[in-house]
Amino acid sequence: MNNCESEEIVDSANIAITNLLPTKSRSLYDIAYNRFKKWCAEKNVQVYSDNVLLAYFSENAKNYKSSTLWAQYSMVKSCLIIYDNIDISKFPKLIAFLNRTGDGYQAKKSKILTKSEIDRFLSSADDQEFLMIKVGLILGIAGACRTDELVNLTVDDIEDVGSSLIVKIPNTKTKIPRIFVVTDVGNMLELFRKYLSLRPPHVKHKRLFLYYKAGKCSSQPVGKNTMGKIPSVVASYLKLPDVACYTGHCLRRSSATLLADAGVDITTIKRHAGWKSTTVAEGYVENSIENKTKIANQVLVGTTTIAITKTVNVSESNIPSNINFENCTNVTFNLNVNK
Repeated sequence: MNNCESEEIVDSANIAITNLLPTKSRSLYDIAYNRFKKWCAEKNVQVYSDNVLLAYFSENAKNYKSSTLWAQYSMVKSCLIIYDNIDISKFPKLIAFLNRTGDGYQAKKSKILTKSEIDRFLSSADDQEFLMIKVGLILGIAGACRTDELVNLTVDDIEDVGSSLIVKIPNTKTKIPRIFVVTDVGNMLELFRKYLSLRPPHVKHKRLFLYYKAGKCSSQPVGKNTMGKIPSVVASYLKLPDVACYTGHCLRRSSATLLADAGVDITTIKRHAGWKSTTVAEGYVENSIENKTKIANQVLVGTTTIAITKTVNVSESNIPSNINFENCTNVTFNLNVNK
């Protein structure tokens, strides 16, 4: 203790230090830090230098993939700053080594569901068996939701305004919810209302998703594992290949990809899903065949899709005898004749 610091100040600082690590994953940080400290004790390390950290992570690289190494680095770095006042982010050899471990590494990503596949499941799957899955699919795709966001969604987070649902995803950090809307497309609102009407009156909690079987809901809330399997259940029903590759991230990735295919810019996609990083958002967008086809048309044919609306008022006596269009595809004519 510094002679100029009172015991009260030291105690207050120690309390503040304990809150610097994430509450949910603090145990993981402590495990990573203690593992590093144990290694240092075995190697009789006294000073945490660039070479020491390089040796430690080079040993770990034999057993862990690049993404795991970076996660371990992040946790050890935070703990060393807090507990030992050492910033290893300034160790050039260590950072260079970690960057090299990622060369050629490609993270496994969940497969996505296309719009046609989503529509096919919603229209053909039996509500008696799949109603809860359908509602989870609708909200997950509409809001680019994470699995835990769906799990923790409550009946108070959804407002039915008749023509649409207004859904608020709580944010424990900023306290500002992420909001998205489910519009009355197909029978989506009907499916949601049907599921909500089956909620038992004696349920004491407000979690939206309850276990559903044979057309009835129990009072038990759906857990993270069951919610995370919604995409694989859909894929299995549709008899899609590699069912296990449709993980909980599928809903979030599918939502981002559908927006990108519709021509939505990356800023709007980031705002919709709550991503701060453009790189992270782009990583969730699948390079779908539909999107690649649009790009091919623009590059090779020099065409793109442009919506043009033109209103012409005519009467029976002056209907044009001929209207010419060139180099057009997917043209829709709406002709209103004033009698």
